[in-house]
Formats: sequence, structure tokens, C-alpha cells
Amino acid sequence: MKYDAVVMGGGLAGLMCGIRLTQSGLSCAIVSAGQNALHFSSGSLDLLTHLPDGQVVEKPLDALDKLSEQSPEHPYSRLGKLSVIKLTHLAEALLQQSGMKLRGSSDENHYRITPLGHKRLTWLSPESVPTAALHSKMNMGNIAVVGIEGFLDFQPQMVSDELQREGFNASPYYVHLPLLDRLRENPSEFRAINVARWLDRPENMAEIVAEIKPLITDAETIFMPACIGLDTEQPLLELQKQLGKPIYLLPTLPPSLLGIRLHETLLRQFRRQGGIVMPGDKVTSVNCIGSRIESVTTRNHGDISLKASQFVLATGSFFNNGLVAEFDRVYEPLMHLDLCHIPERAQWTNKAFFASQPYMTFGVQTDEQLRAKKDGQTIENLYVAGAVLGGFDPLTEGCGAGVSLISGLHAAGEIMRYFERQRAMQAEVAQ
Repeated sequence: MKYDAVVMGGGLAGLMCGIRLTQSGLSCAIVSAGQNALHFSSGSLDLLTHLPDGQVVEKPLDALDKLSEQSPEHPYSRLGKLSVIKLTHLAEALLQQSGMKLRGSSDENHYRITPLGHKRLTWLSPESVPTAALHSKMNMGNIAVVGIEGFLDFQPQMVSDELQREGFNASPYYVHLPLLDRLRENPSEFRAINVARWLDRPENMAEIVAEIKPLITDAETIFMPACIGLDTEQPLLELQKQLGKPIYLLPTLPPSLLGIRLHETLLRQFRRQGGIVMPGDKVTSVNCIGSRIESVTTRNHGDISLKASQFVLATGSFFNNGLVAEFDRVYEPLMHLDLCHIPERAQWTNKAFFASQPYMTFGVQTDEQLRAKKDGQTIENLYVAGAVLGGFDPLTEGCGAGVSLISGLHAAGEIMRYFERQRAMQAEVAQ
């Protein structure tokens, strides 16, 4: 099977790269081993919330110069400020075109309310998530924080207490929904996705409204766990309509409904544009000739190799086994690519649990165009995107989603330019 490009990894970086490639008319296949980090995310997307020295970032694009000074190996620094700004705006446009309803702008971060009721800086958030501008108070009146009896992944009392400390008027409530009794029998089944499958059924809407309505008579706004509206936002809109009050969703413990919806929306867009997805598959070997990859072999396709002119590695970090750590070494398992500097084992972690952890910056070493290196030599047609890249800390710097989106789009742009050059050369030869 032959494609213009093969992307290894179906997370945020891989999907965004594939969407851009298929939008330009190139053929693209994504090999996806299984669940990706989006299934465990809040659904909000961070661009840059803190500099490496801990300074809070309000305007991400304005902070890129300082970031380059403090962290020259950061993917943003390697790509350069102008490129990052251009790709950030492209990411916002493509997310909107894919059908994502997001609030926010790269001009200035905003606050989103976390599952614990805290305010956290971010770049883009689903419209159903409660947010606030940086320097203005979020005015929602009396807030009813409504949880579900027996649902341990969301604690209304804890959320309410934190909101009150933040200056909001919030009260906790627990609703008993008999239709969920069969899930209560098995705590492992009482998760947001399974709850949503019941709450999303139109025939259950009347019972849901009847149980919630008496609890929220004094409230002006409702906060609920994100366990309604799995495939479409229509059930949430209908519940909001019948209760007559705005409803906002707070992410729950994984698997996250908001993260899954983001993944499914991007996946549908990629397929709509003609992209091929190979779910549950995994690249097992890579055939290189000189400094170029000729083809890859996957677990499910046996002797049938996938051939392409260009390849993208977007296999994720330790969480997705894109990187593997043993007691005394860290390595990239597919091709044993060069990694950025890895210190001695004792320096991999910080004893302070909530401090920046050095291992979070481990990843594949690249050239300035984010092409992978092996034994010091650049692989000409293998771009690296997302969490498998080295040189950044996605958690303490608040840039994980941004790096995935921007590096994925950068890889797509470089591949598109490659084919433009090929077409120009062919046209010149024909003349």
C-alpha cells in the first residue's frame, strides 16, 4: 500500500498533521495503536502558561522570545517565533473547521474551572466548560454544583468549597437517578462514559429533569460532571432548555468525555477528507535505505508494507510507549532514535512531587526542521511531532497540546512543500 505520507500515532499531533495533509489533497494513512492521551485530557488545550523559570504567561505569543532565551531546545524555540505564531493561528482555524466549538484565543490565556473547582490557565476550552477572562470576575450568580449519587469521579462538595474560596456563591447537590442503578452495582462500570450512554438517551430525559429540577430552584447556573453529550452536544442543550438555566460541564477522572469528543471530532474530519485510519495497529519495523525511510511494516498487515515518500513519528511519550524507560536507560523503541541529553538515573526525578520533573523533558532529538536523528544523522523524510519530542515540560510549562498541534502542523507543512517542489521539478522537466 502506498501513500504520500504515513503518520505513526493517532493522537492530537498525528490527527492534526493528517487533517492538514488531506486538506491539501495528499493521501495519508494514520497507524494508531490504541487509546491516546486525548481520552485522558480535560478537553481544553494549553499553548503556554508558564516559562521554565516559573513566570506566569498571560499572553503566550508575546512570551516566545523569553522562552527561547530560557529554553533554546524547546520545540517552539527551534521552530522560531514567526513560525509558531503562524501555526498557532492555523491550528485555531482548523479546529474550528473540524467542528470544535472552542472558546479562547492565542492573544491571551483565560481561566477554566478544574474538576476540583480551581482556576487554571489555558488557551482554548470547549464552550460547555466554565471559563473566565484573566482580569475580570466570572459572574454566574448562585451556582448549583450537581453531582450524581454513587459517582465517585466527581465530588460536588469539594468543588463547591473551592468555588466559595474563590469568591463564588456555590452550593453542592446530589441527584439520585434510578436509571443508573445497574451501573452502581459495579463501581468499575460507574464511569463518565457509561453514565453518558444512559443520560444521552432521549427516553431518559424526563426522569433526569424531574430529579434535578427541585434541587436547583435557587440557582442561576448549574455545574455538572461531564457525563452527558458523548456523541453530540444535543442532550446537554436539551437538558439546559428544559431546566431553563445555563449548564456548564467540569471534566471528570479519565476516561474523559470532553477529551474523547475532541478526539472523535478530529478523527471524523480526517476521514471526511479521505484519510485512512488503521486503528488497533502498530508499526513494528522500519525499512531504511541510507538516510531515508522507504516503508514500514505493521502488526496487522504482516508482509504488506506501507510505503510513502514522507513519514511522521507521533507516538507519544512514556504514557503511550513512544518512549520507554528501564532502570538505567531511556530509549525510543521503534527505531532507537537519538534522544536529547539524558542525565544520570538519580537526576531523572525531583524529590519535590509537585515540582518540574526532569524526565518530562526527555524525547527524540531532531534538527531545526524537527526531523529525527539516528546515530547523529538526520533521517530526511521522518518528522517528529507531539509528546515524543524532547526539550519541553508539558505539565509545568502548560504547553503539551500546543506543542502537539504546532509540531504536527509544521510536519504537514514541510511535507506539503516537499510535494510542491516535486511537482515543480516535474513541470520543469516536462517543459
